[in-house]
Amino acid sequence: MNSLQLTRKLNHLIMAGIASMSFALVSNAQVKTETNTVHESATKTISVDRGEGVYASGSDLVLKKDDGSIVHFANVTDTATVDGEPVAISALEPGMKLERTITTTTTPHTVTTVQTVTGKVWHVSPPHFVILTLEDGTNHKFDLPNDHKVFVDGRLVDAWSLKKGMKISATRVIEAPGIAVAQ
Repeated sequence: MNSLQLTRKLNHLIMAGIASMSFALVSNAQVKTETNTVHESATKTISVDRGEGVYASGSDLVLKKDDGSIVHFANVTDTATVDGEPVAISALEPGMKLERTITTTTTPHTVTTVQTVTGKVWHVSPPHFVILTLEDGTNHKFDLPNDHKVFVDGRLVDAWSLKKGMKISATRVIEAPGIAVAQ
C-alpha cells in the first residue's frame, strides 16, 4: 500500500468516526499521545565491488574498477580482500585484484502517533483555530487543518459549528512512513 493509498484510507477512517484536529505543539498532560511503530519485512541486497589496486599507502587506497573508473577510498580499514584472503592495506601492491562485498539491509516502518484532547471551547476563530479550556483549567490554542472534524455531544462537526462553552473531544492520527538502511 503506497503513501497516497494509506492517506486516503486514513481520511476515510477519520470521516467514519475518528475526529481530526491539528494540535499545535503542546507539552501538557492534557493532550494524550500514543506512538506505535510497525516494522515491515526487511530486504537485503548484496553487491560486490571489484577492481585493481593502483595505489595504497597508510589508510588510502586508489582502485581502478572493472568499469574503468578510478576511485579513491580514504580511511580504509586495515585489511582488504585479495583472492579471497585478507591482506593488510600496507601490503597491497599495484596490480593486485581486490574485491569488497556490501550487504545493505532496508527495513521499512510506519510510525503512527495518536493525539487526543478533550476540553471546553473558550474561543473559536473558524476555520483557523480553537482555544480550549482543558481539564486542569489552562487554555491552549489548537490550529485547525482544512478537513478538521471534532465530536460535540456525539456528533461530528466542523469549526463553524463550535460555540463558546461547548465540550469537545478530538483525535489526530499521524502516520509517518520511514526506512532504516544499514550497510
